Amino acid sequence: MPSSKILTAVAWPYANGPRHIGHVAGFGVPSDVFSRYQRMAGNEVLMVSGTDEHGTPIQVQAEKEGVTARELADRYNRVIAEDLQRLGLSYDLFTRTTTRNHYDVVQQMFLTLLDNGYIFPRTELGAISPSTGRTLPDRYIEGTCPICGYESARGDQCDNCGNQLDPIDLINPRSKINGETPKFVETEQFFLDLPAFTEVLGDWLGRQRHWRPNVQKFAMNLLDDLKPRAITRDLDWGVPVPLDGWRDRNDKRIYVWFDAVIGYLSASIEWAARSGDPQAWRKFWQPGPDGTKPQGYYFMGKDNIVFHAEIWPAMLFGYSGIGTQGGQPGPYGELERPFEVVSSEFLTMEGKKFSSSRNVVIYVGDMLSRYDADALRYYLTSAGPENQDTDFTWSEFVRRNNDELVAGWGNLVNRTIAMTAKNLGTIPGPGELTDADRSLLTSSVTAFDTVGELIGRNRQKAALGEVMKLVGEANKYLSDTAPWKLKNDDPARMASVLHTTLQVVDDVKTLMTPFLPGSSQRVFDALGGSGIWAAMPELVQVDEPTAVGSPSYSVLTGDYQTQAKWESSPIPVGRELAAPTPVFTKLDVSVVDEELARLAEAAAAAE
Repeated sequence: MPSSKILTAVAWPYANGPRHIGHVAGFGVPSDVFSRYQRMAGNEVLMVSGTDEHGTPIQVQAEKEGVTARELADRYNRVIAEDLQRLGLSYDLFTRTTTRNHYDVVQQMFLTLLDNGYIFPRTELGAISPSTGRTLPDRYIEGTCPICGYESARGDQCDNCGNQLDPIDLINPRSKINGETPKFVETEQFFLDLPAFTEVLGDWLGRQRHWRPNVQKFAMNLLDDLKPRAITRDLDWGVPVPLDGWRDRNDKRIYVWFDAVIGYLSASIEWAARSGDPQAWRKFWQPGPDGTKPQGYYFMGKDNIVFHAEIWPAMLFGYSGIGTQGGQPGPYGELERPFEVVSSEFLTMEGKKFSSSRNVVIYVGDMLSRYDADALRYYLTSAGPENQDTDFTWSEFVRRNNDELVAGWGNLVNRTIAMTAKNLGTIPGPGELTDADRSLLTSSVTAFDTVGELIGRNRQKAALGEVMKLVGEANKYLSDTAPWKLKNDDPARMASVLHTTLQVVDDVKTLMTPFLPGSSQRVFDALGGSGIWAAMPELVQVDEPTAVGSPSYSVLTGDYQTQAKWESSPIPVGRELAAPTPVFTKLDVSVVDEELARLAEAAAAAE
């Protein structure tokens, strides 16, 4: 049976600073769990993303730090990529939006949408800062929603009622940068004709029964209020508008939201160019020779639903010549729309919303400098915001690490391997199995179908719960059979019990690999395995493939085709085992007070 072609399209983190754990809870860890599982299941996966580096927020932060926008983007692209590498996120390509390749793809998308009649020019009132004269992006303007009365609606969307807005619609608008009232001036911009896609979007969204209900319902509710949306702005930092009379202007650029979503396509094309097969990206965006369609899974937080369930699909329809104006596909050909939009809810911290400006934040890099990556990955999967807003607390982080990872899974690994190494030295044969042995082994084998099906439907919290349930069964089995008491009286039975438990440990190691790749590699090593079990991403320096002389930059990439398969494999009898080192580190409860004190000190410094 041929493998499925899976595009894992991961939301692009903004390069105006380091990312905090709330960000990776939404886009990072869930996408990696999904991709690692799909590869192990034999499917062909392309996982792409990069840093989003255009727009006014980059310029604002650059001014604060006394550097150019490009210098700021260079710095934080590297910081973010290093953090994601340490977290073990298996990107085939994590790139950036300031490449020549990305500019070319964005401009091609713009021109095709224009030719097909889905982009048009119009004069509108645009918001500028009275003190700087700079355009204020929609998301940097806040005010009262004219529809529902929510007092913290943004200039592009109200998060309370979900309706699309324009800054001029807001009641009592104010700049989120400095609190001043924006000035609205007439300016000519290009607009994406979203109403031209109302019918095709409605038909398409209505068929997505496999989506999370909240995502599909939210997207469907927006259809009645679609309005043309500006895709250019009065900026000097962004992708140039590829038209005569526009491309050389320093005061007009393609708006960041339009170019960022195109990054999924441009990153796929860049990956193909670097792979040596420039057309390889097509199998993840277009049907194969047999008509089988690739499946694109888009991972993000819920504040990005409108872009991925409405605007990006509309752009893909328009590029493919589908909409009220008809049209012809552009040079890349007809492109597949998202198969699923996997949206997570919000993560708060100790009851407060994450805020970098108020230092209510835990940056990924700081977290990984003190704690194991798999401890964070475990927490974000088992207690993260998969389908409801959740709160990160240090006490719960320590509890789950100590009670579940260390005392549960880690204890099963260590005592089983240590007992076998001490008493037998090698993995024993199964001997005569009892009903209890067979029952546990059956649970272990059937877990692959149960857990795999849940991950495939992006029910990762439930999937991890099933693995931990098997860990609990194995620990109970080991306690009930007490092989340490059998060495002298019934060594054959002791060997059978240890064989059974080692087989389950090996299976759980495989089941845990998408969730906890680093520690799964350590368990693989402790069981006497050799080579790479769970491959990790590499941070490499590359040159722009389509523009001679452009600067080099860092990307995340990797070869993830390893010996890890999504199946139960017989554990090799006779393999030598040595006393293992602990797989996980137990945390002292004093960590809670230390971290809370660190947060309080940082918050006080920000006031």
